[in-house]
Amino acid sequence: MTDWDAELKKIDKQLESISDAALVPAPVKGAPPVGRVAPAAVAAPQAHTRTWPALLRLALASVLAVGILFWPYPSTCGMGLAGYFAAIGAVTLGGLWSSVWTWRHRTARAHILSLLLVGWGIALGAREILPRSGYAKADPARPVTLSCSAPVR
Repeated sequence: MTDWDAELKKIDKQLESISDAALVPAPVKGAPPVGRVAPAAVAAPQAHTRTWPALLRLALASVLAVGILFWPYPSTCGMGLAGYFAAIGAVTLGGLWSSVWTWRHRTARAHILSLLLVGWGIALGAREILPRSGYAKADPARPVTLSCSAPVR
């Protein structure tokens, strides 16, 4: 069994015998503080990256998110509903796709818009799923069932 009190006393004695200057080295002029990255080290990779691919992905996801508002097919049940769910999934995945790229390219405003697109996709999905799961009030546009057959009573 190890006596930890004795071990810690040995370590304390060793630390007391060493000067503070030997324990903590003096900072070097021009070096960044410990735990921080030098500004030049960050600026060099950012100078070589282009933000237009990230913004192009954001534009594609935004067009899809706006286009879903003009969904031309019936989406109350059956295959029309499945297609609408697939389109909602594409909106959400497009928002996630663009949010990864806007995060990597450090475009803050575009990243916020990407996250709003993800939220928009989740809201559209919730609008369709919650009435069908019994959590929200059903209406004729969003009946209780997913299939087009009459509900069994």
